[in-house]
Amino acid sequence: MILEHNAIVNRSITATVVQLARGEALSGPATLDPKKDVMPSSSADESQIEIFADSVTKHIEAVKNLRQLRGTRTSPHPIFGQFDAHKWNCMFAFHLGLHLPQAEYVVRKVRAEQSGGGNAPPRVPHP
Repeated sequence: MILEHNAIVNRSITATVVQLARGEALSGPATLDPKKDVMPSSSADESQIEIFADSVTKHIEAVKNLRQLRGTRTSPHPIFGQFDAHKWNCMFAFHLGLHLPQAEYVVRKVRAEQSGGGNAPPRVPHP
């Protein structure tokens, strides 16, 4: 479930960064309500490993193609105030840093169970 939560938040932040950097109106994942729309489902399964990793890779690729992150329009973070695209991009890394150790633990446990006890480190991209 922690991987699903991160994938949801990652997609939302990525959409917000891209739309702010392009001067677009916020839409789609960028308009999620962080108080209710980022909670994982109770049916999350191991497919979330790849979905989570993909959300990190897509964020990195999206940001590479943006010209300006600082000084864009802003949108409110529910706790920390107004963020431009740069601050939202920093929030991506901060949020991932909070949950990455948890995600790595989950991936190790799932892979250990699948392989009968191995403890191979997960392949999760880092921003």
